[in-house]
Amino acid sequence: MTICRPVACLCALLLTAAAFTGCSHKHVTLDHLEQEPVLNYTAPAEGEEIVVIHVRDMGDVKIKLFPELLPEACENFTTLAQNGYYDDLIFHRVIENFMIQGGDPKADGTGGESCWGGEFDGGWSPQLLHLPGALAYANSAGTATDGSQFYIVTGQPMPESTLDYYTEELNIYYTQEARSLYGQYGGYASLDGGNYTVFGQVFDGLDIVYAISQVDTDANDKPRDAVYIDSVTVEQYDGSAVRFYPADYALQ
Repeated sequence: MTICRPVACLCALLLTAAAFTGCSHKHVTLDHLEQEPVLNYTAPAEGEEIVVIHVRDMGDVKIKLFPELLPEACENFTTLAQNGYYDDLIFHRVIENFMIQGGDPKADGTGGESCWGGEFDGGWSPQLLHLPGALAYANSAGTATDGSQFYIVTGQPMPESTLDYYTEELNIYYTQEARSLYGQYGGYASLDGGNYTVFGQVFDGLDIVYAISQVDTDANDKPRDAVYIDSVTVEQYDGSAVRFYPADYALQ
């Protein structure tokens, strides 16, 4: 699965044989988006179903899902998790200031499938952006080719000029709220626009995600020392601390 990572060259980087692809973006009208608030940083309600990625020797990454927006995307992930699909898999693709990627039983970016077998269409919501901690499916040709592989976004704060460039070159429109969030917290805004299914958001453990993003990697962006997922569990949120933003960890 591949992921398009525009920087100087808009289609310069492939990120797994089943990760992020497509440098064309679905056109979104301005009037529609201005009415839609960003929901990434919505706190889970106590008792709400969450998923927890247990990273070996590093700790737990807790994630809020958005089944009300993307029911099949969430069902696929929780079903795979409950079936033990992600147990003992690795983060096979890691790029600092971009994302960490896992969920491939082949560990090379070419494997994996949905809980229904093969690929499925996870959909897309303009209310879920590629902000730090966003959980999304890697794919080979848009949301209809989602499977088991997933990525979690990192990224640095983005200046207005970069967002203007993506609007001009990629036809992605950003609301003022989105611009403010990208400018303050970072992320990877060039992946917005409808080609990738963002269906969850890290609300605790983002420091672990960033630590993984900084491990030493080889020429194929694969960690030299494997970073293992012990398991992914489906749990009920117990009302513990919510720490959405990178700054939440800076004072510890």
